[in-house]
Amino acid sequence: MNYSFNMEKGKVIFAGAKDINASFKDLGAICDYVRYKNAVQAAEALEKVVKAAAPVPYRNHNKGMGSRHELGGRKGRYPTKCAAVVKKVLEMAISNAKSKGIDAENLFVVHASANKTQIYRRTPSKGMLYHSDSYGFAAMRHSDVEFAKVEIGIASPEDVKLGEKATKMLNLNSALSKKAAKKQAPKAAPKTAPKPAAKEKQKVQAATQKE
Repeated sequence: MNYSFNMEKGKVIFAGAKDINASFKDLGAICDYVRYKNAVQAAEALEKVVKAAAPVPYRNHNKGMGSRHELGGRKGRYPTKCAAVVKKVLEMAISNAKSKGIDAENLFVVHASANKTQIYRRTPSKGMLYHSDSYGFAAMRHSDVEFAKVEIGIASPEDVKLGEKATKMLNLNSALSKKAAKKQAPKAAPKTAPKPAAKEKQKVQAATQKE
């Protein structure tokens, strides 16, 4: 599979899927959602989307779409089917990294894209009239089936040279992931000094053993 990543590909671990029977617009919104995030944390975030526990913001193709208070008033949706597809591809990239002996916890999504691949003409039944919600009337004599592809590339931020904006996003997400890791790390129990009575018992036991 030829990937559309134009930077140095030698240090990037790729995974992809093509001929997916899903909306490439929803797939593109999910790719925007996981891009420049930590690979493991991005997979966890997609798991919430699959369970319809978290929405995905839509920057494009959001006409007639409602806003979500979880996104701070931005427009979004719960594309569970497409989130499952992107999550599977991301897990494939993580498994490819592990097979090469690379720790996936330190890798970030440096490339994520979704595009339309093939269009097949589909003729509806006689007498059927197809509508769309807010984009006007669709074609009365045919309804196309569109297939898409997804590309995911993960790498260490130090190994890949990206643009200025992408580098800022990577550094920001890297700092956030380190803070989250520190919060999740278990705290060591404080060492308590032995009580005076315990010290005296230890001295008595040592003296008896000498005798």
